[in-house]
Amino acid sequence: MEKIDLKKELKPLYQPSAKEVVRVVVPPMGYLMVDGKGDPNNSQEFADAITAVYSVAYTLKFMVKKGATAVDYGVMPLEALWWADDMSKFSSADKSNWLWTVLVAQPAFITKAMVEAALADVKKRKDPVALPKLRFETFDEGVCAQLMHVGPFSEEGPNIERVHRFIEASGSKRRGKHHEIYLSDLRKADPAKWKTIIRQPME
Repeated sequence: MEKIDLKKELKPLYQPSAKEVVRVVVPPMGYLMVDGKGDPNNSQEFADAITAVYSVAYTLKFMVKKGATAVDYGVMPLEALWWADDMSKFSSADKSNWLWTVLVAQPAFITKAMVEAALADVKKRKDPVALPKLRFETFDEGVCAQLMHVGPFSEEGPNIERVHRFIEASGSKRRGKHHEIYLSDLRKADPAKWKTIIRQPME
């Protein structure tokens, strides 16, 4: 059985330095996505979205592993895009107006038909609340600046500023949405050791 490690193949994108901001080019990739709104710390909608994307992601993994292609791969980490309708009110003090998209990257060979089959299977077995909101879409993020943040989310501020300063110093401007990739198991890991990739598209 063929085994692939997407995080290893995409190492520059998923294992950045914690010491310096780097420029990367993110290619178009397929993602399982669910949109929502609210404070991620206490929003049931956010928790439901995560349940839906992971239920489908793992169902796809086992379908592929047992199918004709017989490929084994690790499910990719949870990612999220963050923004607000009025970015002047996008503040960590009040997260109730935050808009977000939770997403999980998929291998290039995953097709819409495969996702539809996985959706039908998950609906039959579990039927998570946010399943009807889930979509499979290509996301082309392009040129970005990113940095690894180590520690709790409450301490991200200075590193986010470092990413923004890097973009400005390079003569570019920010575009798109603030992007985070969560590499740690938040249920088990010490918050002081949480690893989060902070990514910002630039032009």
